Amino acid sequence: MAKDLTGGESNAEILEKLPPLTKAAVLMVSIDQDSAATILRSMTREAVEDVSREIASLGAVDKDVRNAVVQEYYNLALARSYTESGGLNYARVLLERTLNKDESGRILSQIEHQVYKKPFSFLQKAEGDNLMAFIQDEHPQTIALIMAHLPSAKAAEVLRGLPEAKQIDVVSRIAKMEQTRPEVVKEVERGLEHRLADVVSERMQKVGGVESVAQMLNLADRTTEKMILESLETDDPELSESIRRLMFIFEDIQLIDDRGIQAMLREIEQNDLTLALRTATDELKDKIFRNMSERAALLVKEEMEFMGPVRVSDVEAAQQKIVDVVRRLEESGEVVIAGRGAEKDMVV
Repeated sequence: MAKDLTGGESNAEILEKLPPLTKAAVLMVSIDQDSAATILRSMTREAVEDVSREIASLGAVDKDVRNAVVQEYYNLALARSYTESGGLNYARVLLERTLNKDESGRILSQIEHQVYKKPFSFLQKAEGDNLMAFIQDEHPQTIALIMAHLPSAKAAEVLRGLPEAKQIDVVSRIAKMEQTRPEVVKEVERGLEHRLADVVSERMQKVGGVESVAQMLNLADRTTEKMILESLETDDPELSESIRRLMFIFEDIQLIDDRGIQAMLREIEQNDLTLALRTATDELKDKIFRNMSERAALLVKEEMEFMGPVRVSDVEAAQQKIVDVVRRLEESGEVVIAGRGAEKDMVV
């Protein structure tokens, strides 16, 4: 059924009612075909399909609706040009001079969302080899800053390609990174790429940290992970242990094969298992029970049923004990965790 879009309200009221996809469709039918085609060429295939479907569903579009959508697009383009010239504060001053307070605030809110969203976005689609060639000669602190902003999988590709000495240096810097001033990020971006996909935020950004390193190492091959953690353990044992504890969590036991589960069960106390399973998913419970004798599984189930309320901290402590056992068994080769790179070391 076609959507008939009527006006008769203020621009703000019209725009508030329109979903972003509908706005995009209205814009496409409100401008000349060449301009619309240029915009569509800059969009992903999925986005083009979505907008095309929305255009097809449009019925009559009131002149007021067209004007409101085109005006918003113009204001957003204007705000972006101001932001690129002098930053958000500069854009805010100029917009407040040309638009009313509510409209300028709404436009700036949208621009801020886009600006804050994608630091180093122009690197995120680069192939691993190309990205390595692009940044490998940079200072370790620069590489650490870039990797901290990349998706974990992409950062893991970069990590694998670095020389061993630089891997340790970079990982250590990421783990100890907390807040990075936007002007520093902007300077690094400008040095790496003349044409940025987005402008960096003017607020403090929380990047890096131990969690970021753990995610990267989880996706790196086993040899790289082991070498980095062993080296860190020599220089900073506390940091190394913090990373290790975040790299494999209790729910990841689901990734262990049946033989590994059985090896794990031989190493843990029944009381710890009972506690740990209190917050486990049904899928994980089933996997563990399948690898126990019927009698042992029944005992654990009964104990869980009659245990009564327990402290969350006790459950987490029991889960951590089991995680530590799994990590030790993985080190000795008795447990293989799916996706951790050990498969390529196996002979079929």
